[in-house]
Order: sequence, then C-alpha cells, then structure tokens
Amino acid sequence: MLYNSYTLHYSERQIPPTEILFYRGDTDFLQLFPLTEVPAGGQLFVTDTNISRLPALSPFIASFTGATPGVPSIGIRNEPPAASILLIIEAGESYKTIETVLAIINTALSYHLQRKGIFIGIGGGVITDMTAFAASIFKRGCAVELVPTTLLAMVDASIGGKTGCDFSSYKNMIGSFYPAARIHLISSFIKTLPDTEYRSGLAETLKTALLYNKELYQLLDDQQDLVQQKDETVIEYMIEQCAHAKAAVVAEDLTETGRRMQLNLGHTFGHALETVLGLGAIPHGDAVAWGIARAAQLSAHLGICSSDYTQQTLDILARYSWSTAAIHPALADKNPQEIADELIAAMKQDKKNTSDTIRVILQRTITDTVITEVSDSDIRQVLLPEQDDV
Repeated sequence: MLYNSYTLHYSERQIPPTEILFYRGDTDFLQLFPLTEVPAGGQLFVTDTNISRLPALSPFIASFTGATPGVPSIGIRNEPPAASILLIIEAGESYKTIETVLAIINTALSYHLQRKGIFIGIGGGVITDMTAFAASIFKRGCAVELVPTTLLAMVDASIGGKTGCDFSSYKNMIGSFYPAARIHLISSFIKTLPDTEYRSGLAETLKTALLYNKELYQLLDDQQDLVQQKDETVIEYMIEQCAHAKAAVVAEDLTETGRRMQLNLGHTFGHALETVLGLGAIPHGDAVAWGIARAAQLSAHLGICSSDYTQQTLDILARYSWSTAAIHPALADKNPQEIADELIAAMKQDKKNTSDTIRVILQRTITDTVITEVSDSDIRQVLLPEQDDV
C-alpha cells in the first residue's frame, strides 16, 4: 500500500525531478506495473536470479512468457513496438560488469525498445546501479524507474542518480549521474533479506545517522534489539529518515562537487578493502562499517575529534558486530605493512581523488563533518595494529 510520497527537485534545473514513493505491507507488482499500461516505446524490467525467486514477485514473473525464476532468462509479455520485456541476470557483485550492462542494452535493442521507453530495475544496489547506467547510455538516455529490494539500496544506492559498474577490480569505476524518474521503496522486502544483507544496509543507515540525523543515531543506539529484529515500524522509520536525508543532499549537489562528498564517510577505506579482498568477497556494508572505524581513528589521530567521540563511534560499530580493528579480519593472515601498502595504493585509484593526496571524510562529532585530504603517512597510522588506540 502506498502511504507516502514526495518529489525530489534538483538544483540543476535541467535535471527532471525524481518521485519517491513509500509502500507498506505486501505490494502487488501486477498492480504496480499493470499489463495494460506499457509506455509507447516499450519497457524493460531487469532483476536477478535471487530476486526472481521471491514469492512477492511470483505472479509478476509468471506473466512473462519464457521467464524462469532463479534462472538467467528473458520473458516477454507483448510484442514490439510496445513490448514488455523481463531480463533475469545472474546475482552478485561479480556480475556488476560492463559486459552485464551491455547485455541489458542488447536486450533492449533486440526487442526494439525506443528512447521514449523505460528501463525498470528491481533488486539491490547492483541491479539498480547497472539498470540506471544502461538507461543513461541507451540511445543517449531513456527513462528509468527503480524498485530497490535491499535495505542498502533503499537507504542509499537507489537515491541520488549514481549509476555504474565495477571495472578491473575497482568499485563503480565506470558510471554516470542519471537520476531515476521514480523510486518505489517497499519496506516489506526487508523481511526477506538474509542477515548479512540486512547488516550491510544497517551500515549505510548508521553512516547517514552520523552525518545528518541525531534522532536516527539515537534509535540505532537505544533500540538495537528492535533494529536487529527487523521491527516493521523501525524499518519504515529508518528508510524514510535516510531517504529524506540523502534526497536533501543530492538535491543540492547532484554531481558531488561539494556537500555530497560527505556521503563517502567510511567509503574511502571501505572501497579500498573491497578492492584488495576482491569485489564481493565481503558485504559492502561490512567494508563501509570498517571504513567508518578507520575514519574515526584518523579523526582522532589528526586532532579533528576527541578520543571520546572516536570511542563512541567504535562502540556502536562493535555492538552491531562490525570489525573496528586496524586490520580487517579478512586480511588477518597477511603482513600488516603489506596490507597497508595495498590499501593505500587502492585508495589512490579512488575516482574521488583530485591529487596525489587521499581525500577522506572525517568528523568532529556527530553531524559535524569535515572533507579533507591527507598524506599516506597519516593513513598508515590507522592501518597498523600497533598504532590502533584511542
């Protein structure tokens, strides 16, 4: 049931607005995307083998001839020029590649979708990122709608128009800024998530709380049991608060030239960890949570925040069972100096850097954030165990 919506307008007036819609309870996808309502240029739905097996999508998937839940396949509802196509692709970060993006585009071309058609991504951040990227480059841009199905995608990945894919072991190295026309946030999907996926989204929720929302932070701090039990009211609140916070930031700074950089709290360290381990080796949120811990230590090391605030940050991360160690447990069998070298090298490849130094997002205290550049030696200080104290 749709219970709330609002329209996100961007400061770059030439960018069409995004309508964000909030749903609670079970959602009928055949009502959300009726058989009889097809854009004149056709529509291409993209999902993955995991999402296609969810009971909530069963009638929807069955409406496409040729589509097989859980199996990479293509289904069709009606013929071109106003075709409804469903593409089911393999699930996982390892498939977030330019080859998969091109497969999406090739499917659209094969069924004669037009520029006035629409791409619709149903899935987690991998699906929403790739579907929106494919839409942004298909015939120089066609409309896109997103239906995020993970907490991480609902609170972060689907909002704000960042699209793309991984390349050569580097996360999201190819992409564009291309906001969706509509984003459908269906909180009931959260109940279907494995704990690892849910925790991944919680890390981005905590990041948003640290950056912009003291009340949300207090909920995560005081109501940990309800949060971890996936209480419906708590989940709705988290999704709404994060969506509004991120929307406010990207409305002001869509292309990340200023305030939007703050949203990378924990990500400089986290993306480097993902690169060194191999993309998909650990959940994105786990990498970000570890990155937030490293950023907190770096803030203290540079005298930007108090040791008390660093400890407060480390404590809440630890209570949710995220690693706060200088060396992430997944790298514990390697030489610490070599690990530091590899992580710093990966950080220098980050697309957000503009010089030889490394750009990081640090905090003075909750909701008081600093964008700065630091040297290799400063980074190394918080990547070596013997330096890891508050």
